[in-house]
Amino acid sequence: MTDLVAVWDVALSDGVHKIEFEHGTTSGKRVVYVDGKEEIRREWMFKLVGKETFCVGAAKTKATINIDAISGFAYEYTLEIDGKSLKKYMENRSKTTSTWVLRLDGEDLRVVLEKDTMDVWCNGQKMETAGEFVDDGTETHFSVGNHGCYIKAVSSGKREEGIIHTLTVDNREIPELTQ
Repeated sequence: MTDLVAVWDVALSDGVHKIEFEHGTTSGKRVVYVDGKEEIRREWMFKLVGKETFCVGAAKTKATINIDAISGFAYEYTLEIDGKSLKKYMENRSKTTSTWVLRLDGEDLRVVLEKDTMDVWCNGQKMETAGEFVDDGTETHFSVGNHGCYIKAVSSGKREEGIIHTLTVDNREIPELTQ
């Protein structure tokens, strides 16, 4: 990887994915790696600027690397996810998902709730869930190994805050990860 020009970490529901981009400005080579696996390889591209589009993660999220000349032989590389800049995508994502990181049975777990679909992911696996109405909101139950888990959704009572989601594992509340 001598022509490595850019590396991005992208947090999706199924985990954090590493995107690496090689751009050979003398050979015209373009190579895209996702999580160390080669996704795209183009040799002898005469046009050194342009775009490379590929998919990331279990949900096959669309990603595009934009290659722009900024001056002479200097290039700028930007990553778009689902048509938005990485920054804008991550800002939007923090509104549509809740993420918790915890250690259970000696293993690091990353639990993600997709608020729009109420899908729950744990370390890249979509979990089997059961929803239940409770006095003050709803609970979405699932298991990790032999541990009982649920995400509780309650109204904050404030329109700007909306619904508050909390993860409980073995009757212990887990603090939410803040980006």
